[in-house]
Amino acid sequence: MSIVTVQLGQCGNQIGHEVFNTICSDVRDTHGLCSKKENESYRDASKERFFCEEQSEVPVARAVLIDMEPKVISQTLSLAARSGYWKYDDGSHFSQKQGSGNNWANGYSVHGPRHKEVIMDLVQKEAEKCDRLAGFFTIMSMAGGTGSGLGAFVTQCLRDAFPTSFLLNHVIWPYSTGEVIVQNYNSVLTLSHLYKSADALLVHENDVVHKICAQLMNIKQISFKDINQVIAHQLGSVFQPTYTAEGGLHYSRNPLGDLMETLVPHPEFKMLGLRNIPQMPENSLAYSTFSWPGLIKHLRQMLIANAKMEEGIDWQVQPPRLGSSIPSSHSTNKPLHFNTSIANLVILRGKDMHSVDLGSFQDPSLYTSWLNPKDAFHSWKTLRAFNKYEKSASLVSNSQFLLKPLDNVVGKAWNMFASKAYIHQYTKFGIEEEDFLDSFTALEQVISSYSSL
Repeated sequence: MSIVTVQLGQCGNQIGHEVFNTICSDVRDTHGLCSKKENESYRDASKERFFCEEQSEVPVARAVLIDMEPKVISQTLSLAARSGYWKYDDGSHFSQKQGSGNNWANGYSVHGPRHKEVIMDLVQKEAEKCDRLAGFFTIMSMAGGTGSGLGAFVTQCLRDAFPTSFLLNHVIWPYSTGEVIVQNYNSVLTLSHLYKSADALLVHENDVVHKICAQLMNIKQISFKDINQVIAHQLGSVFQPTYTAEGGLHYSRNPLGDLMETLVPHPEFKMLGLRNIPQMPENSLAYSTFSWPGLIKHLRQMLIANAKMEEGIDWQVQPPRLGSSIPSSHSTNKPLHFNTSIANLVILRGKDMHSVDLGSFQDPSLYTSWLNPKDAFHSWKTLRAFNKYEKSASLVSNSQFLLKPLDNVVGKAWNMFASKAYIHQYTKFGIEEEDFLDSFTALEQVISSYSSL
């Protein structure tokens, strides 16, 4: 089954390009660990998901590119075509000559309705190219105007037009130090609207990815391209083909459906986080060896201590003891900083993965009390290595990982709203104070739900 990627705004288009680059590069590598048949099966499954073939035999990304300014889209189309390995469809993009000025309301209330028909026509055409449509993967930031405002509007349109298709939003969380003065308003409005329309939100935090670039990748002058490549590597580690059943003979055909079934057991809980290990500069790979027990031990501790990378993990954090009454998040019996999960998915890629013991992820104390641990944990595997890593493990988690950043954003936005700061910038585009209050209420409910795990 195929996934149509919708790239929204500057951030969404630049990340989307790196995602397709990563997938194409991974598919081109042949791995000696796998038979020729296995490599071909992997390549075919990946191409069906992300690319369609044209007469030129250069794979064409299943994607729609949207921005209110033409510059980034023009660069993105050109970069892909110059690679010689893949390209975008020349007709699957839409841009104008006027941006949204970092104003969510401008993107949502003005550009969205004005250009809805042409944008959804492009999406419909891309969907019709798929023999079997799995759903949509949107990529967007949440702090600006086009990516967040127009992105929220387009997500709503996708849900209305394709009610039975899966819809996963990939959202970039802004730097906590601030990128634009109204980013907290934009973020609150974006998240509350996406929560109504999407099946799940997969979140990457800019602060975290920046740290990975600095501390794990040893990059001195970190660019947006560096950040986007780290994000693309992590996304590829999830979306490239795997066997979802033990001893499976065929790669999963419905990646978005499998992801939702595994990780989103209740519509109140839609926030997904992603961790991937190891991550290091490519020139260090030849001198590094990894054992599965070591990788799994680190990945589990990253989960329970809510560490976003393998450096600086707090090894003191441990799950609550079983047998005691299940404490609330505010109980003094709950271990400090322990990150309770609803559901976890571990994806193993590479040599000897069948021998890996994942029993430590089935520990009931990791999970909320209302879900059976057998239903809360799943693993996907493939012998084929990913992106030059002989062994790698990814963890997609529905947990309390985002509680603190979400609480901070809502709190800062509320303080601005209480003093009426910049509200007129939104009301002039049709967003009323009532809309802000509805968004605050929706996100406070999300915070409450995750706090009570």
